Amino acid sequence: MANQNEAEPFSRIDVHEAKRMIDEGGVQIVDTREPHEHAEGHVHGAVNIPHMSTLPRAGELASDRPILFICKSGQRSAVAAEFASALGLAPLYNVEGGHDAWREAGYAMEMP
Repeated sequence: MANQNEAEPFSRIDVHEAKRMIDEGGVQIVDTREPHEHAEGHVHGAVNIPHMSTLPRAGELASDRPILFICKSGQRSAVAAEFASALGLAPLYNVEGGHDAWREAGYAMEMP
């Protein structure tokens, strides 16, 4: 279940909630890691926009559906979600535990 902190413009979700949302469809998944990390494996369908590129690449972010941000562990994705919020985008989700938790849960990883 999504966890919303009043001080944050996004909700925190675990990998199981993220997987459920992805399986239901209608979300954008953004991998906020660096390209070489993305190439090592990522959530199926994730677009790679490193966290510090969120603002310059704003045109690649969905404005018509929820966005799930994921990184290695959940730190960089939270920063990217903050940036996306500054652009007026919503709803936004940070996947807690990131790709590390995704892999630990046994969920499939896509290789480019």
